[in-house]
Amino acid sequence: MTRDGWTAADVPRLDGQTVVVTGANSGLGYQATRAFVHRGAHVVMACRDMERGEDARRELTSSRPSGALELQKLDLADLGSVRTFAETFADIHDRLDILCNNAGVMAIPRSETADGFETQFGVNHLGHFALTGLLFDQFTGDGARVVTQSSSMHEAGEIDFDDLQSEESYDKWEAYAESKLANLLFAYELQRRLDDEGIEHVRSIGCHPGYAATNLQYRGPEAKGSTVRKAAMAVANATLAQSAEWGALPMLYAATEDVPGGSYVGPGGLMNMRGYPEVQESSERSDDEVTAGRLWRVSEELTGVEYDFEALADAPGE
Repeated sequence: MTRDGWTAADVPRLDGQTVVVTGANSGLGYQATRAFVHRGAHVVMACRDMERGEDARRELTSSRPSGALELQKLDLADLGSVRTFAETFADIHDRLDILCNNAGVMAIPRSETADGFETQFGVNHLGHFALTGLLFDQFTGDGARVVTQSSSMHEAGEIDFDDLQSEESYDKWEAYAESKLANLLFAYELQRRLDDEGIEHVRSIGCHPGYAATNLQYRGPEAKGSTVRKAAMAVANATLAQSAEWGALPMLYAATEDVPGGSYVGPGGLMNMRGYPEVQESSERSDDEVTAGRLWRVSEELTGVEYDFEALADAPGE
């Protein structure tokens, strides 16, 4: 299940496969995109900031990959943007092989998405829930994967259905942990529903990067205008974190290796913060099927997106 010393060099050839990576212009998404496109995949870079996305696409293209890069706008904080992205994808492509639900925000002051959701819950969970559902009928090829990026912080998370949008009380780290727990509850519930419908050609897998140095850690301090916290984060990243390239390995492993659906992949080194990817155990709360089922129903109501499992079951992998 886990190979010692697995790196991006072990990603198999992906010629003819189409991959979507959210947040592909920086950090973990950029490194995953690099690995996918250099193994022959057609990668759709789903980015909120098109200027930064184009800079990243140009830089990756200059490295002469064997695959192709396509840039499309996706703002997970706006369900209208999510729908437009899915419609555009379906107009251009006839199938999707790998979806990496990677983009996210972390520990920011409370704000709301275009649809009135608390931003961390709205972007990290609801945006990806909607995106996956709207792309669901594109998973027609054999061995399709939905890989959802969580965090070790999910262990501190708890789903508060009485205050899901943190309107009564807001703590930036509690909200982040809740959104990352929601990511895993979603990933596992999706696999259970695939199993219940006998859909074997699609797998849903959760992952986490450990402690990886990316721009994500700076967004909270920048949003609050805290130069002291930003400097402290820079020191922590330099002394404790592994690189974004290493942080992307669990996502790559989950997307391309023979990992069972419903698995959780993370770095196997010091305190699961760094090292080579391996299949791990997540928290007891992440395995709560009652909470997962309720969260799924609430997510359908909030986003207006329902998954057509019956149709996908009638379109088996090729």
